[in-house]
Amino acid sequence: MAPAASKLRVEVGLGPLPRRALSQYLRLLRLYPVLTKAATSSILSALGNFLAQLIEKKQKKENCSQKLDVSGPLRYAIYGFFFTGPLGHFFYLLMERWIPSEVPLAGIKRLLLDRLLFAPAFLSLFFLVMNFLEGQDTAAFAAKMKSGFWPALRMNWRVWTPVQFININYIPVQFRVLFANLVALFWYAYLASLGK
Repeated sequence: MAPAASKLRVEVGLGPLPRRALSQYLRLLRLYPVLTKAATSSILSALGNFLAQLIEKKQKKENCSQKLDVSGPLRYAIYGFFFTGPLGHFFYLLMERWIPSEVPLAGIKRLLLDRLLFAPAFLSLFFLVMNFLEGQDTAAFAAKMKSGFWPALRMNWRVWTPVQFININYIPVQFRVLFANLVALFWYAYLASLGK
């Protein structure tokens, strides 16, 4: 009874265009889950970098209408499409298989798996791919890892632990990448600020 009522409230609250867009997104998610999550991750990652640039210009009191760096959002879009969306999709599915809901303390075990294994590996991959996309050499990668990895990982644990607790325990598996992408808008803005 409750899910039908909540669905009704959502549909009543949406206008015709958002309702159609949501319906189309859900259809694509059902038919092409990896591609849909990759495209969504790409768009939201690029938007996160774009927001980071706007925030940086505002902090420096620069004119926001001045030319923005198009290569930044492009790099983030590539990373979102080829890494964030697909890896998130398969990681959440594997997590469900490795630690089924019936296992005692499944939510805590999943959270520990995400925070202690996936987060450091994914953050390292982020630094590596961004270094490559920026055309930097291995020395630049090593320097960025040395100076930025631990601060970023500590911030990741602070920001993402409660987010992932909610995501893993309360968000249906097909929406976990989208939920994480929405939070990542701000997370990517933070990561982009580390690179400057």
